[in-house]
Amino acid sequence: MGGSPVVSRTELRAQLVAGGLAGVVGTAREQSLRRYRQFAARDPRVTLGLLPQRPWNERDVVALMADKCGVPADFCRVRGPDLIDPERTLDALDAFAGRLARAAAGRGAVLLGTGHPGRLLGFYAGLADALSAAGCLVLTPAQGRCVDITTRFGVRTYNLAYVRGVALVREGGARGFAGATGAHTHSPLPLRAALEGLAEGDGPLPDLVVGDHGWVCGAGQLGLDAIGLGDVDDPALFVGEAEGRVSVVVPLDDGAPEEAYRPLMRYVLKRACLSQ
Repeated sequence: MGGSPVVSRTELRAQLVAGGLAGVVGTAREQSLRRYRQFAARDPRVTLGLLPQRPWNERDVVALMADKCGVPADFCRVRGPDLIDPERTLDALDAFAGRLARAAAGRGAVLLGTGHPGRLLGFYAGLADALSAAGCLVLTPAQGRCVDITTRFGVRTYNLAYVRGVALVREGGARGFAGATGAHTHSPLPLRAALEGLAEGDGPLPDLVVGDHGWVCGAGQLGLDAIGLGDVDDPALFVGEAEGRVSVVVPLDDGAPEEAYRPLMRYVLKRACLSQ
């Protein structure tokens, strides 16, 4: 896709580290630990629509993130940049690709959505294009529906939109290219709005939800098969995976420039036999 060569696992590992997607990442350890404390307290800003099935204290979350992501297990390490083991990222990308391959083989209905459109839209759009070409139904329900989301600035109204088959939210009134990248959000409410749109119509519910933040956690909470990308300061996704409600979470830094994710997209599509 895009005429660029598909990298090998070894080459991708080097690119992950060089681009800051794994290895030493941009997320500060202080930020990660603060989010782990908030998750243990069931702060809805951090649970992302997932209601944990069992108690998770801060030490439990640190241990889980050490296992899933490779962050330091030392609870006393409280400063500096956080870490992601690139081998864990690569293993999760292989599992992610495997689930995409099954969706393509079954020509299932797929819903893709992101709360990080400024960074990850291109990654998901490439998946949407390939899945559609393979015969999957890429769902785009409830286009334009209003979604009220609580932010640190108060409740704001957004509109559900789709760019190249990928759901995102835009500030109310945003039009045209200026609003194409959409707004950053952790909320599960856009996912719920999309599902409400499907329920009101005659179309199928998704066989698979692909995304991040509230798209993945919200889907897992509702019993939908979901896979996605998760940063080290987003423990809810990994708790969802540990509790069996999220199928695959790929640990990586989700704040890198958009072009840093293109090799991952090509690698995943090649592994899923979806390259064009």
